[in-house]
Amino acid sequence: MLVFRYDKSFEGLLTCLFDAYSRRAFPERLISMDEPPPLFAGEIHGVVAERAKAERVWAGLERRLTRPVCGMLMHVWLSELPQSDELLMRYMRKAFDAQASIATMFTDPDVLEVKKIAAKVSKERERLTQFARFQKAADGLFFAPVSPVYNALPLTLDYFTSRFADQQWLIYDLKRRYGYYYDLATAAEVTLDDDERLLSGKLNDALMAQDEKLFQTMWREYTVSLTIRERLNPALQRQHMPRRFWKYMPEKNL
Repeated sequence: MLVFRYDKSFEGLLTCLFDAYSRRAFPERLISMDEPPPLFAGEIHGVVAERAKAERVWAGLERRLTRPVCGMLMHVWLSELPQSDELLMRYMRKAFDAQASIATMFTDPDVLEVKKIAAKVSKERERLTQFARFQKAADGLFFAPVSPVYNALPLTLDYFTSRFADQQWLIYDLKRRYGYYYDLATAAEVTLDDDERLLSGKLNDALMAQDEKLFQTMWREYTVSLTIRERLNPALQRQHMPRRFWKYMPEKNL
């Protein structure tokens, strides 16, 4: 069994594919740098991520696949599902080796699985744009805690930078403990050295702006006033607004 060991980055994955074609030998397993090799591993090849190699592979994919399909590959990578990198390796190899585009070859299990996973991640991105709630901090920064099932936060940046272009904000993934800070010009990835105070998803009184509590109360009262209790359908509500988002939404914390 041939095993490739790499740094579990997307650039590293593309470099794995480059090395596989260079060696004319494709791995059966992909493992991280600190992961023990499989029991029956034969050769273990260490892959060093190289931007030049990764860019060549990506450019080749863009020539063979449409832009939406290339986007699907990124969605699958951001899913962080087990063996999703091996799925992508097989898919990309088929994309290079096939005589025609494989984008609609849904009889192939890998092609179908990529489409299914990409759809799930896309749905999570949509939910983030719908259910993210900002809290105003004392310094004027707007803070939104999120905890998506998939690592879909990078896919929301175009939406949030356009929708809230006139506000400084920080959207922070409490599950993965990183986020994006927007300074009215660009959004940059950030990690906080001390994010323990944020893990509850709610700013404490010392960090919250004086009028934030008032606005949250008004928002809750507005939501209640719109509710028609005779038409309540909790099951349908949970279907369209998963319960895992509720703890970050003032209107659900009545």
